[in-house]
Amino acid sequence: MPEPSLERVFLGEEPDLTVDEIARRAGVSVEDARRLWRSLGFAEGGDQRAFTTADAEALVDLSSVVGDGVIDLDLALNITRGLGLSMARLADWEVGAIVQPAEERFRGEEGPDSRRRVAQELVERYGDTFDRLLSYAWRRHVIAAVARMEAAMAIEEDPGTTHVTVGFADLVNFTSLSNELSRDRIGDLVEVFEVRCGDVVANQGGRFIKSMGDAVLFSTDDAEAAFRIAEGIIRVIGRDKRMPDVRLGLASGLVVMRLGDVFGPPVNLAARLTGVARRNRIIVDHATAALLPSEEIETRALPERPVRGFGIVEPLAARRL
Repeated sequence: MPEPSLERVFLGEEPDLTVDEIARRAGVSVEDARRLWRSLGFAEGGDQRAFTTADAEALVDLSSVVGDGVIDLDLALNITRGLGLSMARLADWEVGAIVQPAEERFRGEEGPDSRRRVAQELVERYGDTFDRLLSYAWRRHVIAAVARMEAAMAIEEDPGTTHVTVGFADLVNFTSLSNELSRDRIGDLVEVFEVRCGDVVANQGGRFIKSMGDAVLFSTDDAEAAFRIAEGIIRVIGRDKRMPDVRLGLASGLVVMRLGDVFGPPVNLAARLTGVARRNRIIVDHATAALLPSEEIETRALPERPVRGFGIVEPLAARRL
């Protein structure tokens, strides 16, 4: 008996519809159907029967949102493009993660069939669970995104805001490194990074806000304490030959604190500044530089550059004298 197609494994049916047929079901033009399909990151099927009922239903859902008049087709294309990019990255990571278990489970067998069988088994056992987790994670992230927007508005109105220095520490070349190391090694590396950073932050009286795998976010009420934390993270991470190098960005200003998280322009700027930093170096904004003791910490202006969301910014390299 031939192996089922991946479409049957994941979508429950074989592809038997053309783009004309799914466009007709969704009540959109063939060209719009093709544009939406491309925006999700998929190759066009031409005139082949490359689509399933699930594809048609997804197109119906998309067209119904456009039909409600809340968003137009261009905005729908942008949303689906972002969705497609995010799901493509997630899928690549998940498929890569099951390669090793597949090879261990079907050791001695050749070809891609062993991996396909593992994928099929995962879908049959955990597909519904993964769907629920995906929906849950999306809803939680929407809540966080709305909170960030509300925080930005609150800062403009100035109720409940706090002046802090925010720090962002980012591992260098983590993405390429994750392609070279085993899953266990990556997990150990991330855990060591998070624990060591958390210890440094706590020792200096800061607040460890959250970890994002290859990055951590912290805040302090005192800019000099934030600088000491940055130095400490470089000491315990960047100078450990077993760990990747690290980059630090510090920014100061008004933020809103909510449910343990922190929102506001300094958070985004601190993250952007890590993209400017050299390995095991600290980059600060002008607001932070003004709060640091000049007799102990030297700041040097770097060339101005565009920073997404902030326009042209002049970052400063900071080091202890």
